[in-house]
Amino acid sequence: MTSYLFKEDDPLLSISQKDVKKNVVIEIAWEVCNQVGGIHTVIRSKAPTSVSRWGHENYCMVGPYIAENTLAGFEVIADTGDDLISKAVREMRAKGYEVHYGHWLVPGRPKVVLFNPWNEGWKLSEIKKSIWESHKIPTGDKNPLLDQVLMLSEQVTAFLGFVAKVNNYNRNVIAHFHEWMVGLSIPELRRREIPIITVFTTHATILGRYLAMNDPNFYNRLIRGEYQWDYWADHYNIKPEVSIERAAAHGSHVFTTVSKVTANECQYLLGREVDEILPNGFNVNRFEAMHTLQNLHLQYKRKIHEFVMGHFFQSYSFDLENTLYFFTSGRYEYKNKGFDLTLEALSRLNYKMKQHGIDKTVVMFFITKRPYYSINPQVMQSRAVMGQVRKAVDKIQQEIGDKLFYNVTMGRGYNFPNVNDMIDEDMKLRLRRTVQSWRVNNLPPVVTHNLQDDQSDEILHFLRSSDMVNNAHDRVKIVYHPDFVSSINPLFGMEYDEFVRGCHLGVFPSYYEPWGYTPLECIASGVPAITSDYAGFGDYVASALNKRDYDGIHVIKRRHGNYSASADELADAMFKAVTMNSRERIDLRSATERSSKHFDWEELEKYYVKAYIRAMHVAKGDFKVV
Repeated sequence: MTSYLFKEDDPLLSISQKDVKKNVVIEIAWEVCNQVGGIHTVIRSKAPTSVSRWGHENYCMVGPYIAENTLAGFEVIADTGDDLISKAVREMRAKGYEVHYGHWLVPGRPKVVLFNPWNEGWKLSEIKKSIWESHKIPTGDKNPLLDQVLMLSEQVTAFLGFVAKVNNYNRNVIAHFHEWMVGLSIPELRRREIPIITVFTTHATILGRYLAMNDPNFYNRLIRGEYQWDYWADHYNIKPEVSIERAAAHGSHVFTTVSKVTANECQYLLGREVDEILPNGFNVNRFEAMHTLQNLHLQYKRKIHEFVMGHFFQSYSFDLENTLYFFTSGRYEYKNKGFDLTLEALSRLNYKMKQHGIDKTVVMFFITKRPYYSINPQVMQSRAVMGQVRKAVDKIQQEIGDKLFYNVTMGRGYNFPNVNDMIDEDMKLRLRRTVQSWRVNNLPPVVTHNLQDDQSDEILHFLRSSDMVNNAHDRVKIVYHPDFVSSINPLFGMEYDEFVRGCHLGVFPSYYEPWGYTPLECIASGVPAITSDYAGFGDYVASALNKRDYDGIHVIKRRHGNYSASADELADAMFKAVTMNSRERIDLRSATERSSKHFDWEELEKYYVKAYIRAMHVAKGDFKVV
């Protein structure tokens, strides 16, 4: 089994870095200039390191041209140069293809080549027929995403053919494909005998995600080889997608994934062992703020305070100085993301805090995306009235300040004036009425929006059945926010990374998580995080790093299969965070931020280089490699 261990004297690294930079690397992904999910974060954050290593002339990305998602982050290259990619773009345009060539406006400004999938719509039927006859891959009907995938793949394959033609074996061209959406080009390159060195990365097997969501015994059945891929692909109606993924895995010169956890899936569900593991990183410099770490935490914690006051204090209040903010976030997959385990552990934490007489409050945020009708009117009204209270208080503060300054400077003697006498009775009455109209007798809602599937929502079902409904006597409070956190969000008014910095702990004990960027985002911001040994990130931390190198990261043990024991461990980890004093939390934030250096792309991109060099060795058996 491939591991994370990286040896600098590996024979696969016998090519000097000088020679490596003579090669051309093309990364292809559906999420180039097109944010859909986690792969967008991978390729976007890696761009500066990739451009630095390979150079602007030798590195580019390829993806779909989706106008509504692309325009804001894309800048056209008006004058193409003499590099290999520019020449291929000109050749392709001369043959009548529509090619969008420019820079992606992200750090590193990588060159990108984008294709409108629908430009091949006129021959979609022909493409489907060819795919079936050549690769026995079914394509079905009435699947818009799959149709776009097929049409984009046809253009990507044609582009790489032009690249190979212009190159004429002068250099090694390495095409790195991310996920099944672009993987169909790999078997087509093989069929057409186009001399391109191919690397394929699956960030999560399609079938594995479906099985994990629906089978509580997924991991045990997986390693026993009990899943017949074609049967289950038919069962979940994903046969075309899985077939493309398998063809890409088997056709690539080097097959990779992001963690040992997912490597097991690949072996049993895709039928090929992984050659290399490519851990995901991020650009630490984007987050780094060593000297201001604590100040940023305090700044954004105050903004969270404002939300909490508006949400809870309408019904009852608690001491914000003795309040901790925990959160979890990610795609709504109740079991896969560990929402179920988190809720169970929170229930146990609530009981534990009461039993030990802990006079603190934990506010736990669930940040995920769910269909909803509108923001809860009570929540909006409370925020609006809070705004009126703030305006009234600010006005009183200004008037008192002016009067106090006048009295102190003009008065004789040292008698301090009565501040209460400086407030107009009309102003007092207005403030009193505003506050009284704000108060309500009902409990603060656990969910901020009116969900479309309120009665069947699993988070709400757990909260209601366990009576975790924000009772005044509970030490653990819940805020379920089924939408993104952003600066234009009317409830938070802050960006997600600012929200993260204002919290005290991130909780991500996933059951199925090929990698997991959310705990990475935490530690980069100096926020301690909890993950699990079922998450690729958690497995990497436990397998590849020494304990001293990951201060602030707690890896929950879930592989033993004892759900209750995992819930106890998670509750204990959260309880430990609750019982820390302020000094200990400050020290842990600093240590956590220092741990982030181990996940910088400057540190982890070496795994990509090794995979590319391995692919060069493998490709020698197929065609000339420089």
